[in-house]
Amino acid sequence: MVKPDWWIREMARKGMIEPFEERLVREGVISYGLSSFGYDLRAAPEWKIFTNVFSSLVDPKNFDPKSFVEYEGEEVVIPPNSFALTRSLEYIRMPDNVIAIALGKSTYARCGIVVNVTPLEPGWEGHVTLEISNTTPLPAKVYAGEGIVQLLFLEGPRPEVTYRDRKGKYQGQKGITLPRV
Repeated sequence: MVKPDWWIREMARKGMIEPFEERLVREGVISYGLSSFGYDLRAAPEWKIFTNVFSSLVDPKNFDPKSFVEYEGEEVVIPPNSFALTRSLEYIRMPDNVIAIALGKSTYARCGIVVNVTPLEPGWEGHVTLEISNTTPLPAKVYAGEGIVQLLFLEGPRPEVTYRDRKGKYQGQKGITLPRV
């Protein structure tokens, strides 16, 4: 079941989302905060922009940090047909009986900017590492401190083993977290 705003507000009071914005902030920004059935996360001002300067191979089992350049700023320009990583400003603590699905914001999608994250599993906690693809042949701007993805929360019975129980490799991640095997 998708959880409405009153449930999300209650979970946030218990530390599920920090910092927590009680309302949907929309004026002059790409919206973020509490929505009717979800929560819109913000991008942090930390970026890893993929580059081909060193002709590195992208290998999830042996990731080479020379594949990107690091940048800090309130906005970032992602080169055409390229990719960047950031993290959520919010730190998330998932209850043991809830999974969240992150969906890219339509404002970015309408510009050819696709944001992909994996589900946030029951028992997981950390900053959400966000993957942003510029699918266009033009440079694309993305803004820190504004909405980047919407989380939808689904409640069910507690699984036999949560992400925390199995000591998942991304448990407690802080900052932008690169692939791990």
